[in-house]
Amino acid sequence: MKIGFIGVGGMAQAIITGLLKRGAVPATDIFVHSAHETYKTFAEKTGVIAAVDNKTLVTQSDYVVLAVTPNAAVDVLHEIEPVLSAKTKVLISIVAGLSLNRLEELAGYDLPILRTLPNLNVAILAGMTAIHGNDQLTGEIKKTAVGLFDAIGSTTVLPEDDFATFSALAGSSPAYVYFFIDALSRAGVKYGLTKAQATQIAAQAVKGSAEMVLSSDDNPFALIDQVSSPGGSTVAGLLAMEEHGFMTSVVKGIDATIAKNNEE
Repeated sequence: MKIGFIGVGGMAQAIITGLLKRGAVPATDIFVHSAHETYKTFAEKTGVIAAVDNKTLVTQSDYVVLAVTPNAAVDVLHEIEPVLSAKTKVLISIVAGLSLNRLEELAGYDLPILRTLPNLNVAILAGMTAIHGNDQLTGEIKKTAVGLFDAIGSTTVLPEDDFATFSALAGSSPAYVYFFIDALSRAGVKYGLTKAQATQIAAQAVKGSAEMVLSSDDNPFALIDQVSSPGGSTVAGLLAMEEHGFMTSVVKGIDATIAKNNEE
């Protein structure tokens, strides 16, 4: 299986990094090309193959990952459409806002297509990716395409109408979690810890808490009750946060993210 990436920005690099780290695909079976010359530097650094142009990349690849910006996607698909054979190629899109119907219009209605929305955590094999395939994506080719993202994290099949919500909860939320960790660490600094100490403590606590949610049959609120002793300091902290609108601010942040996604 050979995979080609058209566009080598941050998300494409994260996917490739994760695939190489997992050993899911050899570097010599990954081809890259971009309008920006930095793709050559990335190829030299990682051992993947720099293709001379987009058409050559498609010809050399079984699975073609479209990883360009939305405003460049139409021109790129027009360029490669003649060599996107429905019998031998699978198109995987990570382009936000480009629907399956539009991808089919541009690339061919007979072409197997997987639309995905990964997050940057795929680089450390802890990604979360929304997926939705067209009717032509079936059997082994579907299993292989989805398997690429299962190898670097978790996947969830979602209707395309839910992609904007997913983007807020999984795509943008790492920034919100980093913000929360930084806020916790700054509070630690306020009470005498170094920033490095406080950040390590806060980040590990968040990591462990996330793993607890994923491994437990209880919902997060039930886990909160397990940590909160009657009349204790944890309850006092939770009530103080809620008094200042903690939950409301989180929901409002997600609202704003989804609204912005729907504009695009």
